[in-house]
Amino acid sequence: MPSPARSNHPIPVSLRRLLPNASFVGCSDIVAANATEDSRQADSDTVFAAISGTHVDGILFARDAVQRGCPAVLAERPLSDISVPQCIVPDAKLAYSQLCDAIFGYPSRRLKVCGVTGTNGKSTTAWLLQSILTAAGERCGLLGTIEYSDSVCVEPATLTTPDSRQAAHWFRRMVDAGASCAAIELSSHALKQRRAAATPLAAAVITNVTQDHFDYHGNFEDYLAAKSRILSLVAPGGCIVINADDAGSARLIEPARQTGHRVITIGLTPNADLNASILDESLDGTRFRISSAPGSVERVDFEVATSLPARHNVMNCLAATAVALHFRASPESIAAGIEQLPSVPGRLERIDAGQPFRVFVDYAHTDDALRRVVDNLKSLTTGKVICLFGAGGDRDRAKRPLLAEAASHADATVVTSDNPRTESPTQIIEDILAGFPAGYTEFHIEPDRRRAIARAFLLAEPGDCVLIAGKGHETIQIVGNKRRPFDDRLIAAELLRELPSVRAATAAHSAETGS
Repeated sequence: MPSPARSNHPIPVSLRRLLPNASFVGCSDIVAANATEDSRQADSDTVFAAISGTHVDGILFARDAVQRGCPAVLAERPLSDISVPQCIVPDAKLAYSQLCDAIFGYPSRRLKVCGVTGTNGKSTTAWLLQSILTAAGERCGLLGTIEYSDSVCVEPATLTTPDSRQAAHWFRRMVDAGASCAAIELSSHALKQRRAAATPLAAAVITNVTQDHFDYHGNFEDYLAAKSRILSLVAPGGCIVINADDAGSARLIEPARQTGHRVITIGLTPNADLNASILDESLDGTRFRISSAPGSVERVDFEVATSLPARHNVMNCLAATAVALHFRASPESIAAGIEQLPSVPGRLERIDAGQPFRVFVDYAHTDDALRRVVDNLKSLTTGKVICLFGAGGDRDRAKRPLLAEAASHADATVVTSDNPRTESPTQIIEDILAGFPAGYTEFHIEPDRRRAIARAFLLAEPGDCVLIAGKGHETIQIVGNKRRPFDDRLIAAELLRELPSVRAATAAHSAETGS
């Protein structure tokens, strides 16, 4: 194995040695000091990987890369109009992932990496695992939707799963920072595009599989197939954790067992290998007992308290616990790590400005996630649950009416804009409205998201709960091609501080007009 490389100094790699089954055009070997799949980043030291994208074949950008000084191209077929040396491989995505890992000194092999995939719960599970392993005395890096961390320094995330080069760069940073573990989110896009193909996983988690990203995958079977690719990334001696309570992820239990890896099922029933029984729950959190089924995992039976509300977070705690047990963490460290994580940004994050009702901001943007959150909040709220939501533009239109059906489980809803992108907010809202059940009339329409949040607060009374769903930790709103500053959490806190005076003015106006 090559000696470690510093994070900003990749090491030269022989493509003939790295990819022995490759063929070469115009040369007998190519030595790559750096690599990119973005022609705009090409220079005299960087090999360009011509990878097929969602809409455009990367081969179309090879000429641009060469014009920028690129010395060689990695592709799946010879390019007759390119004069520089070429490395031809059957799978450019896999080869590029392997190359990126190699030029940074194979850092992922020096870490215990846990990959987390699923429609919902990826971020919270990864954050929980990082907190548990930290409590166990390990240094744990993190790559996910919210942020990237090398275990010391943190930066805002650009993608849920970074591209192969950026991921290898961060793994290198983790190793250099002294980390021994990493928790990474693996999106269905990333799995299908093989961004993590060169990353051996010590553990894999499948939180759930429900409808999402059909604009990319087309149908559920393709989406499930993409999620299942995580099974092939698990290294010898690794484990696979699967939510047995979810019908979609449960379909992957048997394929997981056929890999020969250790499989740990989790659930809220005793039938799961690792299960939880609820002892006490409220909007302030949950107390529960984690137990193992005989012969399934290490015999454990201990109590845990988390400030993360709702039962889906108990499942996230179970998933992180299963991985931590596989990594030999003690029950005491697990309980401490779970208890020490007060919240996850934009995941049922509490907003408290002294108002007499509860406010949560959550990332739920699929019908399954929204339904679960609303149902959980209703079971824990003495008053009404008011749900504010929208749907993203230029994305899967089929899930818009499904969101309405899920939101209708609330006592009242406010339909607004999410990230409309290049679509008309009015059209998006019309698509949503088609999904409300017949007879459900407790919905309000306000396309302006700030005014919609204010409206939801005016509907709330003491003891109620307002859920602001869809954007979670996001700090911008995409309207057209513009990215405008917009953070649900900051806007909500600001509006809550103004609420007493707004209500007083509304009451005075009503008194004057007699309305």
